[in-house]
Amino acid sequence: MANTGHEKVETNLGLMLILVILVISIGGLVQIVPLFFMKHTTTAVEGLKPYNALQLAGRDIYIRESCNACHSQMIRPFRAETERYGHYSVAGEFVYDRPFLWGSKRTGPDLHRVGGRYSDEWHRVHLNNPRDVVPESIMPGYPWLEDEPADASTISKKMEVLHTLGHPYTDEQIAAAPKALEGKTEMDALIAYLQVLGTAIKTRR
Repeated sequence: MANTGHEKVETNLGLMLILVILVISIGGLVQIVPLFFMKHTTTAVEGLKPYNALQLAGRDIYIRESCNACHSQMIRPFRAETERYGHYSVAGEFVYDRPFLWGSKRTGPDLHRVGGRYSDEWHRVHLNNPRDVVPESIMPGYPWLEDEPADASTISKKMEVLHTLGHPYTDEQIAAAPKALEGKTEMDALIAYLQVLGTAIKTRR
C-alpha cells in the first residue's frame, strides 16, 4: 500500500519541521500584521503623555528590581478584574512603553491602575517595609532605594533615543532631564512612576 502524503510528512523529520515552522509563521503573521493597521492599537489615548525624566528613571528601577516578575500591568476586560482594579487596559495606553510590562504573574496585585490610588507617603512606607501597611504581604522591602540618588548620567541620552522612536520629547525637555533628577532618590523616582500608571484613562472617565 503506497504511503500517503500525511505519512511521508510524519516519517520525514526535516520536512515536518519545515512545515511546522511555515504554519506557525503564517499563523503569526495573520494575527500580528493587521494590528499595525488598526489605529486604536498604535495611537496614544487622549491625555497620554510620555514619561517625564523622573518617571522614566523610576521605570528603569522598577525593571531592575524585577517588580514585573510579581506584578502584571494588564487588566483584562472581565468583571472580576475591573471591579478590583478599575477600567480594563487598552492598547493605546502602552504606546510609550518600551519594553511592555504587561506580564501575567500576579504574586502581587496588578498595578496598571495604581496611579493616584495611594499617597506618595503610603508608597514610601510600603516600599520600605510592605508589612507596615499590608500585614499579610510577602513582598520584600526596598529600603536602600531611599539612600540611592537617582542616576542622571544617561537620562538625556535615553530620552533622545526614545525621541527617535516617536516619543514627543522636546529639545528643552531632554536638556532639562538631568536637572529634574537632582536631589531625587531612587525611591522618589519609583514612586513617581507608580503614581502615573493608568492615569491617562482615568482622566477620560
